Amino acid sequence: MSRAVDGVIDVVIVGAGPTGLALGVDLARRGVDALVVEKADGLFPGSRGKGLQPRTMEVLEDLGVLDAILAAGGRYPVGMIWQDGERAGEHRMFDADEVKEAAGDSAFSEPWMVPQWRTQEILFARLEELGGRVEFGREVVGLDQDEDGVSVRLGSGTELRARYVVAADGGRSAVRRALGIGMTGETVDPNPVLVSDVRISGLDRDNWHVFPPRGDGDGGYMAICPLAGTEDFQLVAQFPEGTDVDLSLDGIRKVAATRSHLAPEDITEVRWASEFRPRAALADRFRSGRVFLAGDAAHVHSPAGGQGLNTSIQDAYNLGWKLGAVLRDGADTALLDTYEEERRPIAAQMLGISTGVHRGEVRRGAATVQLRLGYRESSLAEDMRADAGAVRAGDRAPDTTLEGVRLFDVLRGPHWTLVALGTEAPALDEKSVHLVQGPAQEPYGKGLFLVRPDGYVGWASDRAAGLTDYLTRLGVR
Repeated sequence: MSRAVDGVIDVVIVGAGPTGLALGVDLARRGVDALVVEKADGLFPGSRGKGLQPRTMEVLEDLGVLDAILAAGGRYPVGMIWQDGERAGEHRMFDADEVKEAAGDSAFSEPWMVPQWRTQEILFARLEELGGRVEFGREVVGLDQDEDGVSVRLGSGTELRARYVVAADGGRSAVRRALGIGMTGETVDPNPVLVSDVRISGLDRDNWHVFPPRGDGDGGYMAICPLAGTEDFQLVAQFPEGTDVDLSLDGIRKVAATRSHLAPEDITEVRWASEFRPRAALADRFRSGRVFLAGDAAHVHSPAGGQGLNTSIQDAYNLGWKLGAVLRDGADTALLDTYEEERRPIAAQMLGISTGVHRGEVRRGAATVQLRLGYRESSLAEDMRADAGAVRAGDRAPDTTLEGVRLFDVLRGPHWTLVALGTEAPALDEKSVHLVQGPAQEPYGKGLFLVRPDGYVGWASDRAAGLTDYLTRLGVR
């Protein structure tokens, strides 16, 4: 990977959460010099975003961390409802049949549980493997930009110079505030929620244990979920509005003992604890000049739908190849305008789903796996066919097998891919565009399908005319 030229870094990424680390990985494999700076002295220690949806699993496979993610996690356990210290019946946390049907061609037919801290460790290790860099204890306190780049001011009194900056520094983003970009949203629920990672004795790990409110005013909702791949449980408890939530070991012991059959001493350790109030908010813009917002800096979700971390990683996946194309391949900088064009509507849609799940209006299922999301309305989606089939420009490219080869194995990597089905393929530079051929087949049908580096069909046609112009416009030679 190249390093900063004349002290100018290609991309400074603010925040070493899942979004920033995923973007760092994507840029590193493209040879882009990126530096991740993080205010804290280390990676986030909690389990908060523990659910990885099928589409995110496909992204993580492409980024080269799938084996580690699979080894670190596990399937979601069946919920168990408790009443008066007795098991009262099972509760399915999501509609497994609906999820499986929605997964369709995907190799991932259900959400996969990995505590957020472990996902970050895996992405961090991959970033270092690729030669990427993270600097901890580096707080961004301001920035200034001009036509050539961005000057990033740090709390230490030093300054970084970058061609572009990506704010991945969370819902309270210092970069977003410095840019003066507002967020429009609402409080989903005024009741504070405790979320903590704890060690518990005397509680099995076969179920996600749910303790409904007792109705006597002496306790609210509580759920205790075994965290796959660890010895920990995630304890979540809701409190009445205005409650001062006690995050100490004694405080959490009291909550567990009050709301369940557990004794206080069954909570043996608190490894991490936090309090939040569920809210939904969307940044008014995802870009200001050479600075982009991604992840929670751009959209804040209720955790109920399991969409926040997933939408955030896919922000990074969308932005990474575009920054790489501009910085390394000579694509027109107008390509970067399509980041907000494509991702902000998706974020708004997923915010609606997250809020709906929280309020019991939407069931976890087809709407939450994120496999049916796409960019048909994007300016990058060009479908030249007179009779377009089920797969259109802008759609996620479905996985399939062509001449004994799995399509996603061909797609994996930072390149473009031309899929030629029952149609003669033109000659292309195979370093820039990989070619895979086969007979016409469902769900694609017949034609030429140019798949973007992020796995979405960018261009589709019955013939090669116009393909070279499309590739040239995006810096692909």
